[in-house]
Amino acid sequence: MDSLATETLPLMPLRDIVLFPGMVAPLVVGRSKSIQALEHAMENNSTIFLVTQKRAGVDEPEQQHLYTMGTVASVMQLLRLPDGTIKALVEGQERARILGAFLVGEEEESFYTASLELTPDEDSDDPQVDAYLRELKKAFDGFAQGNKKLPREVLNSVNAIEEPSKLVDLIASHIQLKTEEKQEILEEISVPKRITLVLEILYREMELSAMERDIHAKVKKKMHATQRNYYLSEKVRAIQDEMGQGEGGDDLLELEEALAKKRLPKAAKEKVTKELNKLRQMPPMSAETTVVRNYIDAILELPWKKKTRAKIDIDKAETILNEDHYGLEKPKERILEYLAVQTQVKRLPGTILCLVGPPGVGKTSVCKSIARAMGRKFSRLSLGGVRDEAEIRGHRRTYIGAMPGKIIHAMQKVGVINPVFCLDEVDKMSMDFRGDPSAALLEVLDPEQNYAFNDHYLDLDYDLSEVFFITTANTLHGIPLPLQDRMEIIQLSGYTEEEKLEIAKGFLLPKQLKANGFGAGQISLSDEGVLEVIRRYTREAGVRGLERTLASICRKIARKNQKNKTPKEQVSLSTEEVDRYLGVPKYRYGLAEKQSEIGLTTGMAWTEVGGELLSIEATIMPGSGKLTITGKLGDVMQESAQAALSYVRSRAMRLGLAQDFYQKVDIHVHVPEGAIPKDGPSAGITIATSIVSAILKLPVEKSLAMTGEITLRGRVLPIGGLTEKLLAAKRGGISQVLIPSQNERDLEEVPEQVRDSLEIQLVETVDEVLAAALICKNGGSLFKEVPLDAVYNDFTLSSHNTPPQ
Repeated sequence: MDSLATETLPLMPLRDIVLFPGMVAPLVVGRSKSIQALEHAMENNSTIFLVTQKRAGVDEPEQQHLYTMGTVASVMQLLRLPDGTIKALVEGQERARILGAFLVGEEEESFYTASLELTPDEDSDDPQVDAYLRELKKAFDGFAQGNKKLPREVLNSVNAIEEPSKLVDLIASHIQLKTEEKQEILEEISVPKRITLVLEILYREMELSAMERDIHAKVKKKMHATQRNYYLSEKVRAIQDEMGQGEGGDDLLELEEALAKKRLPKAAKEKVTKELNKLRQMPPMSAETTVVRNYIDAILELPWKKKTRAKIDIDKAETILNEDHYGLEKPKERILEYLAVQTQVKRLPGTILCLVGPPGVGKTSVCKSIARAMGRKFSRLSLGGVRDEAEIRGHRRTYIGAMPGKIIHAMQKVGVINPVFCLDEVDKMSMDFRGDPSAALLEVLDPEQNYAFNDHYLDLDYDLSEVFFITTANTLHGIPLPLQDRMEIIQLSGYTEEEKLEIAKGFLLPKQLKANGFGAGQISLSDEGVLEVIRRYTREAGVRGLERTLASICRKIARKNQKNKTPKEQVSLSTEEVDRYLGVPKYRYGLAEKQSEIGLTTGMAWTEVGGELLSIEATIMPGSGKLTITGKLGDVMQESAQAALSYVRSRAMRLGLAQDFYQKVDIHVHVPEGAIPKDGPSAGITIATSIVSAILKLPVEKSLAMTGEITLRGRVLPIGGLTEKLLAAKRGGISQVLIPSQNERDLEEVPEQVRDSLEIQLVETVDEVLAAALICKNGGSLFKEVPLDAVYNDFTLSSHNTPPQ
C-alpha cells in the first residue's frame, strides 16, 4: 500500500496498552461500544483499528481523548465470557492515522468507525539501517541477559527476524515502558529514527539495571541475614539517593514545605537547613534519625514571629477585672496602670509582676483575667516541686531522651510570641545536685537578657521579651532575693468577712448551683447562713474552703431532693439548717478569750494561709530560774522568749519585783497546738506580756491582741503581714490591737472597713504595751517610780564600778 491509501474500519479504544504491528495480544473487552466494534469486525473481514486513550480513566472516550496514531489489527479469536465480557486475541498489522471518527448504529448497538490513513514505514532502504540493526540486536541481547523476567523465546524470535521494522517493533513491545513512550515509538514512521529511539531506551534501561544491581550489592554487604526488613528499607533509600530524592520521601518533602512556609530568623533557618541535609544522609531506622527529626519539629513548632494583635480598651479591661474578682483594689489598680501605659507605647519591656498572697485569694485567676483584658493568649506553668535546672533550660541533645525546657514547651503550645505567661508557685522551687532552677529562671525573667533566652536543647537564641510574665507565690521568703529583684511585688491579702460574703453570694453559690444541676436561685442562703459557714466551718484567707463547703451543701440538698422525689423544690436555708446539713462546726467563731486571764496573751501571727490569732501562755513555779519554752517553736521565737525574759529582769524594780526574783522561780512559756511548727519575728512583745502577767499575777485584756518584736532595750520593732494579721483579729472578735509605731505607714494598705472596726494603738516601747495590755487592781499604776541611783545600787557592784554622778 502507498502512504496515501485510506480505509474505514471499526475503532476500539485501548487502556494503557499500545499495540505494535506484528504483536499478538489478548484483550478483555467490557465496554459496549468496544464489543459492538469487535462483533462488526468479525462479521466483515475480521479487521479492526486499535488506538490507545490518552487518559485511561475515561470510560466513554471520544476522538479528542485518543491518540491520532494506532494500529490496524486482525481479530484472530473471540471468546464470550459468562460475565458478559469478551476475550479477544488480536494481531497488529500496520500503522494508521485517524482522519476522523464517527459513531454509527443504534444507541445500544452503536460503535465508532474511523476513517484511516495507512502510514507505511519510511527510509527502510537507508544504508545505515543494517548498522543500526546490528547495534539494536547487540543492545537487546545485553538487556535480555540483565532482565531475568524476559523469556528466552523472545530472544530467539528477535535473532530470527531480519526485517528492520518488525524487529524494532517486537523489541519495543517487550520493554516495560510508560504508555507515552510506547506511543512515541509507534508514531515514529522513520525506521532509522525508530531504531535510534529504542536504542536510547535500551541503553537507559541497562544503565538503570546495572545501577540497581550495584545498589543491591552495596546494601546487602552492610546487612546481616536476620535484618531483612532493614535491608528492604535501605534498598529503597539507596534507590532514592541515586534518583536525587533522598531519604524519607513524603516526610522530607513535608519538612521542606513547612520550612519554606515558616518565618524563621536567619540563624534558626540555617540551623534547620543544616539538620535537614544531615537527615537526608541518615538511615531511616537509625536512632539518630529520630533525634534529628524531633529537633527540627521542635524548631518549626515554635512561634518566632507570630503574635496576637489586640487593641487594649482600658474601660473594658476594668470591667473584666471587676466582673471576675471582688475586691483586690490595689492589684487591679496596678494592672490597669500597666495596660494604660501599654496603649501609649509599642513595647513595654521589663514589667514582671509577682502576685504574693495566701492560697485561694485568686492569684492565678487574676492572671487569666489580665490575659482576657489584654486580648492575648494565656499560658500557665506550675513551678511547684521543680528541682532540676534542665526543666527550665532544657536538656542538651547529647542526653538520651533530651527535650526542650518547660518555657519553650509552653511557647510551642500557645503558638504566639506575646502571650500572658503565668509562672505559678514560684516560691515552691527547690534545688539539688541537678542544679538550681531559680537561677535558670533569672534569665527568663530578666528583661535585659530574655530577648536572647538560650534553651540547651534548641541551642538557639529565642526572644521572650514580648511575653508578659506574671508570677505567683504564697510567701516572699521562699523566693531567692536575686529573683525578687527582677519582679514587682503586689501583695494580695486575705478577704474580710464582708468580702467573702459578697463573693459567696455573687460568684461561688451560683457557680456551685450550676455545677450540681440546680437552676439559678433554686437554693437561697441568707447572709447569716453564709456568715455561719464562713465563721464556723472555714478558717482561711481565701475562699477555696468556702466554695467546697457550699458545694457540700448543694450535694446534700440534691441527695435529699432525689430521695423525696422533689428535684425542682425551691430551698431557702437558715443558719440552723446550715448547721444541720454541715454537722458539728469545725471552728469556734471569735477566738478572743471569753475572760481576761493571768499569763495568757493573744498575739497575731502570719501563716501561709493568711493571718491567725496565736495564744501564748506563761506560768510561774518555784524553782531556780530555769526558762522552759514549748510548743514546737523555731529558733527566732525561742530567741524572742529569751530577750523577753531579759527585758523583764532589767525592769524588775520598775515592776515592783526583787532584783533576784528569777532565781527563786521557774518560768514556762507555751504556745498551744504544739504539733504545728511556729516561727517568725513578731511574737516578742506577746511573750514578754505573758511573762510579766504571770509574775505580777495581773490579767491580760481579753479583747486585745498584739504583734511586734522586742529588743533588750525595750523597743518594739516593725513586723510584716500587717493586713493579714489585722484581718485575723477582726475575724477573731478582737476589738483592740497593738502594733509597732513604725508600721503606721502600712495602715494605708489595710482595707478601710478593717481599720474602722478595730481600735489600733501604735506602740514604741514594751512599757507602752504592758500598760495597755495588763489590767491593774483597783486602777493602780503598773510601773513604780524608782530613782536611777536605786537601780544601780540594787546591783552587786564593786566601788570602782560605781556609775558616774
